[in-house]
This record gives sequence, C-alpha cells and structure tokens, in this order.
Amino acid sequence: MSSELAVALDAVIVAVSGEEPRVLVRGPDEALPAGPFDPVADRTLEGGVRRWVIEQTQLRLGHVEQLYTFGDRDRDPRRPGGPRMLSIAYLALVRESAPAGGARWRGWYDYFPWEDWRVGRPALVDAAILPAVDVWVAAVSGEERRARERRARRCTGTRRVAWNPELVLDRYELFWEVGLVAESSSPQPVTLGEPMALDHRRILATAIGRIRGALGFRPVVFELLPPEFTLLRLQRTVEALAGVRLHKGNFRRLVVGAKLVEPTGERAAEGAGRPAELYRFRRDVVAERNILGVSISSPAK
Repeated sequence: MSSELAVALDAVIVAVSGEEPRVLVRGPDEALPAGPFDPVADRTLEGGVRRWVIEQTQLRLGHVEQLYTFGDRDRDPRRPGGPRMLSIAYLALVRESAPAGGARWRGWYDYFPWEDWRVGRPALVDAAILPAVDVWVAAVSGEERRARERRARRCTGTRRVAWNPELVLDRYELFWEVGLVAESSSPQPVTLGEPMALDHRRILATAIGRIRGALGFRPVVFELLPPEFTLLRLQRTVEALAGVRLHKGNFRRLVVGAKLVEPTGERAAEGAGRPAELYRFRRDVVAERNILGVSISSPAK
C-alpha cells in the first residue's frame, strides 16, 4: 500500500430557501465542491477551497470556517491501495444564488430524512430505524451488547431518551454500522436517504451538527437571511436548520428580549393578513452581550 498522503479540500455550502435547508452539490454522484490542495497555486488552505468553489460553481464565498479534517483509510474506493487521502472540509453559509458548471442546490433532508421533525416524528424512525437498530443490538451479548444499547439510546432516543437534534454525525455513523445507509460496507436491502460521493454524506452530517450546535450561541442564522426580515421568516429559518418546530411566543420573546434584532419601521406583506413588521440583525449585539444565538431547546408541543 502506498505511504503517500493526498490532501483534498471540500466545501459544504449551505443556504435556506422556502423553509428548506439546502446544500450545493455537483455531478450525478452528489459530490460536494472539492479538489486537491495545490501548494503552488494556493497560498493557504482556505484560498484553495475558495478557488475550487469558483472553478466548479462560479460562486464567490464570503465568510468560511474550517469544519473538520477527515483522514480515514480508503476514503476513495475508486483508488484501493492508492495514496491515503486527507480531506479538510470548510463550511460556508450563504443566501442562495444560481450556480454554474452543473452544480445545483439539494435539500439536505434528501440525504438525512430522519433528521426532519418539523411535522412530528418521521414514520421511518419506527418503521425502519428502530427495528434495524434492535437487531444490531441483539446480535451481540454481554458488555458489548450493553454498550450498543447505550449508543442506540443516545442516538435514536429509545427508552425515553429524547432525540437530540445535534447528534447528526453520531446517528449517521450508527446507521452506517447498522447498514441503513448505502455507503455502508454491509448495507441492508432497504437503505435510507440519498447517497453521496465518497464520504461526503458524513462530511455533510458533520456540518449539520455543527450548525445546529451553533444556533444557541452564535448568530449563524442571520448569515442566511436578507438584511431585513420578519420574525416569522427568522423562526422558520431556524426551524428549517434545527429540524423542529419552535413555540412562536417563546421564540419571539427570546429574540426580541435578547435584543438580537431591532425593528426597521417598515412592514412587508406576509400571507393574507396584516403586513408584518420588518426587523434587522443588531450586529453590535455581538460586542455587547453573551446571548448571541437562538435556542432550539424549547420545541412547540
């Protein structure tokens, strides 16, 4: 086996449109924008990922942050025994615009249908996930079985443990091991969600978990909104990312009470009712307060 190390750069580019969280993908294999790091052409890793995104989608990114480094062996099954691939992923939150070069936007719940609880518990949790996980747990005994039971409870909310929206990667890795996703080395006859190229669905799961975890302490949601927005649009955007419905009154009290937003004095038509008041994000709040995000811990009943 080769001892060489190849470095790839991947971009998870996320937008929310029409209450749907979307990710930019390209090609028929549902790949993230990506390419090898070129130490000659790219002064920095971030510069390299920006270059690949422009070349493959014609989009210029604003703020990006490093997401995670992935270095598992045999990440690329097309090159068995080839150089080990180290993949450095970056995350960007944007307002949706038309890409080029064959890139397109896809709803991220196409890949993770079990993560969308906005209309209640997804039917596939009870119909497919829990039975398969139960079989996986029962396949071993002793301490290994107890360890599997603890892992299953944590990831899937069994035995009165609440479903944690932030454990997206943990759940995907459990379902990979159980065989519930097509990328698994031993998939079941029925697999869940659309597959992606290489380990890009694992990278996307990492990004979704990062975004959901950040909602409560960083104003990430405002990067996905226009400069002026209604409180309903703000709430629906948070719900789209979190995959849960939130209590309308509690949400508005939190956002307004924490002075995260301020009214613009303008109104916009929103449905058939009275025009809704427009707000804008108070960027100076980042320097003034410790409460910077929007909590998702109080879903609607």
